Amino acid sequence: MTKDIDPESIGIIAGGGQFPLLFIEAAHAAGRRVVVIAHKGETDGKVSEAADAVCWVKLGQLGKVISFFKQEGVGETVFLGTITKTQIFRDVLPDFKGLTLWNKIDRKQDDAILRAIAGTLEKEGINVLESTLYLRHLLFPVGVITRKKPNKNQRLDIEFGWQNARAIGKLDIGQCVVVRNCTVLAVEAIEGTDATILRGGTLAKEQAVVVKVKKPGQDFRFDLPATGLTTIRSLQQVQGAVLAVEAGQTLLFDRELMIEEANKAGIVIVGVFEREDGSLQME
Repeated sequence: MTKDIDPESIGIIAGGGQFPLLFIEAAHAAGRRVVVIAHKGETDGKVSEAADAVCWVKLGQLGKVISFFKQEGVGETVFLGTITKTQIFRDVLPDFKGLTLWNKIDRKQDDAILRAIAGTLEKEGINVLESTLYLRHLLFPVGVITRKKPNKNQRLDIEFGWQNARAIGKLDIGQCVVVRNCTVLAVEAIEGTDATILRGGTLAKEQAVVVKVKKPGQDFRFDLPATGLTTIRSLQQVQGAVLAVEAGQTLLFDRELMIEEANKAGIVIVGVFEREDGSLQME
């Protein structure tokens, strides 16, 4: 049954991680009623307790998503959290609407898929908003946030890695590269950042530099780069040296714990800003 749009209600299409839970808390503080689409095998079970209404789905059940939102009077939604991208090969159960959309998408890449889903939702009267709504304080600051600063060689690696990360982003391949001595050791693809760090860091032996940036023309509504405690722990496993991320365009979770862990391991964390002339600001 379709209900009139309730301006107090906001939807979340939730993946894994803490982002959906943080958003629920912030939206409630802003006086919103929160309706969640949770993905089986991905979304934290705690959302059921935190949300005002929840519907559990499998990847691809787009018709079910739309029906539930309409039933709950949702006219606005956000995409939050991670989906294990390799799931598209083994754990997708599309309904008719999901399958129809999937067959229309020529390139099965992140941006193309998410933009197509967002377009379908908006045709149904459900506007997709920026994922940082209520949570802009989670965006990465400019400058070094650890005790240790990057040395001259590491700064060169950051600049080199930045150019290469931008290049793969243009192709919608990934957001992260691992480098050492101005050599690319690993490029992020479907496996995700942590697996990329482990792969590239193993090749580096030690002192790997990880650079993570937004894709050119990144849509703030979905798939923003994100870092957190697990990112630092992956770097620790391979004795990595630096994590450089795009300031103002990357989400930063578990800030205090992340900094504490990095300081113990002697890892540099730096937020990098690209100026209009293409030069990089690291402080």
